[in-house]
Amino acid sequence: MKQLLNAITIGEPKRLVKPVVWNALANLSHLLPFICLVAIVDEIYAYYLTGSLDIHGLWIRWGVMLACFGLSWLLENIACKLTYRDGFMASADGRIKLAEHIRKLPLGVLMGKQSGEIGNTMMNDFSRTESAMTHVLPQIISGALVAVLASVALIAADWRMGLAMFAGFPLALGIMLGMRGLERRLDRGLAAARVQQTAKLEEYLGGMRVIKAYHMQGDHFAKLQEACTVYRDACIRVERGVGPLNLLAAALLRSGLALMTLVGVFLVSGGSLAVPEFALFLLVGTRVFDPLAVAIMNYSELVMSGMAGERIEALMHTPEMDGSGEAPEDQEITFEHVRFGYGDKESVLWDVNARLAPGTMTALVGPSGSGKSTMLKLMARFYDPTAGRVCFGDVDARTIAPEKLMAQISVVFQDVYLFQDSVANNIRYGKADATQAEIENAARLANCYDFIMQLSDGFETMIGEGGSTLSGGEKQRIAIARAILKNAPVVLLDEATSSLDPENEAAIQEAIGRLVQGRTVVVIAHRLKTVRSADQILVLDQGQIVERGSHQSLLAQNGLYARLWHLQTESEGWRIQ
Repeated sequence: MKQLLNAITIGEPKRLVKPVVWNALANLSHLLPFICLVAIVDEIYAYYLTGSLDIHGLWIRWGVMLACFGLSWLLENIACKLTYRDGFMASADGRIKLAEHIRKLPLGVLMGKQSGEIGNTMMNDFSRTESAMTHVLPQIISGALVAVLASVALIAADWRMGLAMFAGFPLALGIMLGMRGLERRLDRGLAAARVQQTAKLEEYLGGMRVIKAYHMQGDHFAKLQEACTVYRDACIRVERGVGPLNLLAAALLRSGLALMTLVGVFLVSGGSLAVPEFALFLLVGTRVFDPLAVAIMNYSELVMSGMAGERIEALMHTPEMDGSGEAPEDQEITFEHVRFGYGDKESVLWDVNARLAPGTMTALVGPSGSGKSTMLKLMARFYDPTAGRVCFGDVDARTIAPEKLMAQISVVFQDVYLFQDSVANNIRYGKADATQAEIENAARLANCYDFIMQLSDGFETMIGEGGSTLSGGEKQRIAIARAILKNAPVVLLDEATSSLDPENEAAIQEAIGRLVQGRTVVVIAHRLKTVRSADQILVLDQGQIVERGSHQSLLAQNGLYARLWHLQTESEGWRIQ
């Protein structure tokens, strides 16, 4: 039970103390009007025995009953506020904490998970633990406490009636505990089906342009339909497997009420139980069954919520990237016998050695799949090498605190992602406290100032999710402006000019040229003419550096670089006839 509580509360069971206490008080207060009712029945029963009716006493009992209803409302109101406030706060705090933790995980961990798996944990699993903390767990615990206290009192009043009332409880408890293995198996299947459905939905919506362009609607809709059907069937299996057992356990528990009534009739008829005491068991005893029945019916939900909490905790405890040291002032980057592969796949880089001098531009060129982007990702420490070292200065990047290392690096990706925010704020992500003048200056250097000013609200224009309201070239230039504003000593450009039209390419090359001054710049480029002025060009092929040098020296070697250069030069004159 302790493990279950820890899982549902994401390691913070203390959050349940106040909600449980106040829910227990509220549930106890629900018994008070029925105790008053027993007192009223006792007075009426005395009237039939003696012929004397205490009207004043009856009014007092009715008044106390009315006051008990008011007290019950007050305690229930406090319990609800505390329960829902703490439950929703725990869920919100947990999501924020997990999101911050995910940001510090190695990119390989995130890329290794199935699409929709992390989203399912962030949203659906937290929703289940949230529901358990607000609608299930406090009510079950407080209901169990009330049932125990009331049971002790009733057994003390008459042990025969008390034992008869709870005769079915051991069997109901046995069924509940025996269901845990089944519940865990069913929930694992349900979680997997939910993740698959989310992934197929994301794929369907994200690939809609391709689906329409190639008339693939039927095939891809069938995949989504299949995922939805599998999820539907998983939900049905859960209800079909757990529902009847829950109902059986609840029926066994409530069977004690019938047995208690039968025993009570025989005891009253035999003269060993007074009618008012029998009324006490009938009125108050029935109220004890309600919270216990609720606990049984919700126990399966509680177990499955615990499994959702276990998935959250598993992701929460995934080790963050190592390193706690300071980033060195020397921004020289070196690769020392670096080997790297994605997951269990074959290595992408083999024994790579390179020196990127500070204040210079290094270009990475080569055929697709040769390892250029992988080298860039290792420099940004999105991944750590399988073997060898990537060093900044003479310090292994794995020993540097990731936050401090990334503070020294600006990255412009080939596939730019812009947030659903204003243009100014998307540029300001490079420097949180940037002034409007600094933002505009960065936009000018990135050659995007003019088109921004032509937008409906200028720099305050809202951008669609992912930058969907801008062209590829416009997104790329805003990303370059963001990097310029950050003003980091190391700049990594992954095909930063790939989406630019010819008119703006020269201006962007000029801006990148200014960035070289006093900075270490690494550029990935397929269009070789954009990196002719690089201080060093590294030519990669099949995960190894096969050539290195300046543009002219590589042409003189008449190797892979020269062949790529001549192919691109010749292709510029091609025409479609």
